[in-house]
Amino acid sequence: MEYTELEKSKSFIIVEIIEYVPNSVVIKTIFKKSTGNVSAVSFDSGETLTDRISPFDNFIQIIDGTAEIIIDNKRNKLKTGQAIIIPAHSANTINAKERFKMITTIIKSGYEEVCM
Repeated sequence: MEYTELEKSKSFIIVEIIEYVPNSVVIKTIFKKSTGNVSAVSFDSGETLTDRISPFDNFIQIIDGTAEIIIDNKRNKLKTGQAIIIPAHSANTINAKERFKMITTIIKSGYEEVCM
């Protein structure tokens, strides 16, 4: 998989950096470091990411459309502008009953202090 960050020091419109693709989930990395990453993701209607568990918290912000995010069997419906944090080690599923776009931010540092 080819990985390229967006150009630094150049403005962009976040909702326009990723396109919808029929029958697909598309992920575009905005930037990626050893301490975490930020990505834009688009979901076509009917697509799902199921049974995911991350060792890190995941901040999700909806930038277009409406998403269903299930965290430990609790359903959350988020609309454009809304956000949620998926806690580390929580089972989660992301459903697209209609197409939507989101930004996902994972920060991997800081857990060392909690685990000590």
